[in-house]
Amino acid sequence: MQPDGYFNYNGKLYKNEKSVISVSNRSFRYGDGCFETLKMLNGKICLHTMHLERLFVSLQQLHFNRPNYFITDAFQEQVLEVAKKNHHKKAARVRITIARGDGGLYDPENDFPNYVIQTWDLNSANNRLNENGLVVGIHTDARKINDAFSHIKSNNYLCYAMAAYWAKENKLNDALVLNAQGNVADTTIANVFIVQNGVIKTPALTEGCVGGIMRKYLLKCLREENIPVEETTISPDDVLNASEVFFTNTIFGIKWVKEVNDVHYKTQTAPLLYEKFIAPLWNQ
Repeated sequence: MQPDGYFNYNGKLYKNEKSVISVSNRSFRYGDGCFETLKMLNGKICLHTMHLERLFVSLQQLHFNRPNYFITDAFQEQVLEVAKKNHHKKAARVRITIARGDGGLYDPENDFPNYVIQTWDLNSANNRLNENGLVVGIHTDARKINDAFSHIKSNNYLCYAMAAYWAKENKLNDALVLNAQGNVADTTIANVFIVQNGVIKTPALTEGCVGGIMRKYLLKCLREENIPVEETTISPDDVLNASEVFFTNTIFGIKWVKEVNDVHYKTQTAPLLYEKFIAPLWNQ
């Protein structure tokens, strides 16, 4: 976002340099909150109903008191207002951040979901399948806990932040993040899929992965087309022995992986899935 851009805080527009979060904010102190990343194309939010349903379920699970005006249409209008103010008309990445207010660990002032809506200009390359496969490593220092909250896009993002630092230091495009049992959860910014013996597999939510919207959408499409797919446990060895690996997220849809830990892959499934299920989303 440009330095002179705008963001929305609790329904009002402010310039980017405006400070709205205090040092006593519980999200700043404890990561008490969640966020949602959306993709806007030509004034429309892709899969917006699924995104906002997930956000509202997260609010409920995190014990926020959701106001009556927190409805899908209202949120969508505010997102589009910020994008328009920032001149992001064709394509934008949108982030909605939810944070509880001030207070200590046992004494929050209230459970109101303060929200920030931001938009960034989105490169058109994110509307195409990647030409060059991703080069990825397996990060082993930080582990993702698989519990009742692990599927939420939490503001407590430390394990992903450290994995991203590691990937950057090692000149990698991304890093696989493992769970406490040493199995694959997801990556720093995406869900993981592999192809093994003709079956498409992805870590189950119980493995600690974020409940990605593109993951959910793709699983729905695969099952409707009777394409073999499993939500299961995937070990690092499963990834290294797979015939194909690809990632999904809201912004790029699908990206195919060329290499994980010096193991090379070809790609056949990812382009087919992209053309059949993802490209039509971008062209609606």
